Amino acid sequence: MSISYPKNRIKVLLLENIHKDAYDLFKTEGYQVETFSKSPDEKELAQKIKDISILGIRSKTNITEKVLQNADKLLAVGAFCIGTNQIDLDACSRRGIIAFNAPFSNTRSVVELAIGEIIMLMRGIFDKSVQLHKGIWDKSSAGSFEVRGKKLGIIGYGKIGSQLSVLAEDLGMEVFYYDVLEKLALGNAKKCITLKELLKKSDIITVHVDGSLQNTDMIGEQEFKSMKEGVIFLNLSRGFVVDIIALTKYIKSGKIKGAAIDVFPEEPESNGNDFTSGLQDLQNVILTPHIGGSTDEAQKNIANFVPSKIIDFINSGNSYYSHIRKA
Repeated sequence: MSISYPKNRIKVLLLENIHKDAYDLFKTEGYQVETFSKSPDEKELAQKIKDISILGIRSKTNITEKVLQNADKLLAVGAFCIGTNQIDLDACSRRGIIAFNAPFSNTRSVVELAIGEIIMLMRGIFDKSVQLHKGIWDKSSAGSFEVRGKKLGIIGYGKIGSQLSVLAEDLGMEVFYYDVLEKLALGNAKKCITLKELLKKSDIITVHVDGSLQNTDMIGEQEFKSMKEGVIFLNLSRGFVVDIIALTKYIKSGKIKGAAIDVFPEEPESNGNDFTSGLQDLQNVILTPHIGGSTDEAQKNIANFVPSKIIDFINSGNSYYSHIRKA
């Protein structure tokens, strides 16, 4: 069923360098499409959104009550990412604005990064590569281990955590998980009743929780104290989940043998901007600029999934996969 409202009067604004496939899909549908590479602040976004029918964002742009006060024509918000914590869903619902995201589209990419980093950290590959670039040959096997037979603790057993569980088990790892919600164990994974139980058991710990504010500083001083000596630690979830100062302390002390961090409490707004962290220049520490889902496949999947759901909603009213809150 076609809509009666002329498609060429529907204006789309895509922010934060959303993949071009999204632009192409909306243009093919007959919409007016504008792109903006950055994440505007609240004041700027409130101005830009005035005549917009469809808004596309990624993780950095916040859709607040104040922004929505200027969104008289807004019909839908598309989050071209997994999470929707940056969107005030209650405020959207009060205004009849529907929100879609891409809950599955970059899962595989994040999982592959985690697996790769676990192996690199267990073998000390990153530091060995740096040394060899400097002309230093070190073929020693000291401190280098297989992942087979090691205990992997997954904090957050959602779409990413559960898929990681399956692949890690295929590599011969013994998998434990902890989640505040009841989740079905896949394969031979074992549920931990408490977070502390998981921390004490695991040789490798990886965090994959959502962006709920209740997860702020979920892993801090006491949690690091509870971990094994020589543990490997990864965070590919949200920057505010881990106390970076405490993490730095335990890396320097040697308790944490290696770490891979893809997300930070404060991140630059754009590519090329300066970045500083106390984790820089530490041994066997891999730092990546929030690229867990930054693969061509993932971004294409997202750029096709979200527009297709929005277009279907505009054309037929189908709200499946949307986030609708009761007022």
